[in-house]
Amino acid sequence: MASLKSIRKRISSVKSTQQITKAMKMVAAAKLRRAQEAAQQARPYADKLATMLQTVAARAAADSAHPLLAERPERRIDLILVTSDRGLCGGYNAGLVRKAEQFIAEHADSEVRLTAVGNKGYMHFRRRPVGVAEQHIQMPAGPGLALALELSARVARDYISERTDGVYVLYSQFRSALSQVPTVERLLPVPPSSEGAGETLDYLYEPDEATLLDRLLRQYITTLIHRAFLESIASEHGARMTAMDNATANARDMIDRLTLAMNRARQAAITTELMEIVSGAEALKG
Repeated sequence: MASLKSIRKRISSVKSTQQITKAMKMVAAAKLRRAQEAAQQARPYADKLATMLQTVAARAAADSAHPLLAERPERRIDLILVTSDRGLCGGYNAGLVRKAEQFIAEHADSEVRLTAVGNKGYMHFRRRPVGVAEQHIQMPAGPGLALALELSARVARDYISERTDGVYVLYSQFRSALSQVPTVERLLPVPPSSEGAGETLDYLYEPDEATLLDRLLRQYITTLIHRAFLESIASEHGARMTAMDNATANARDMIDRLTLAMNRARQAAITTELMEIVSGAEALKG
């Protein structure tokens, strides 16, 4: 049995850890509220923009189809992987990395080039046989609109020049603090329209139809990347809040068990002292 002193030290150490996990949970909860609102407010705009883009793309004449809509065999693929810079968020990063490895295995016949947004994804793949084209790490406030604009411009330029044949983004879709789903979404070529082709209404385009389509396509890519960032930030805070809540509960259980062991050790020490006193008294009588 451990000594009384060592158990007391252990209890003190666990209590200090519990205070840290409790504080981290409160910080994550405060950040989650703002991140969740931002992610939810971005969804209607992204959905409406996608609907508008599908309508305009479906009406574009075949001879004026935009190069970002061109389908071709995927020999070279760009994958934008969005993870967090820091850990202590449960299985959040592990799920994303596992999904990325699954994506790479499914596209074994293609050359997959990785763009790592977040330190955890970059650290995992930097020594593996996967080409890391870019890394964007150590961002205290998380990835933002400026990075979304930079990445969207780069992938659109690479796709038009045929340096890549497909662009995907892998991020964690936020559902709740307890549920975040690793999601792969195709950015380029823009998925074909399933709606809008049957529309019979005619529109007056200002500026012309080709210019409008070009602007919408670039705005569409930027919006999808930015929405992926917002969803990822909310998912990270939700996962961290849940992980810290579990860690706090585990620390509480451990303190209870250590307190019980400490009481038993103290009782055993008292019993031993009493037995020594009684034995000494009996020896004096004899």
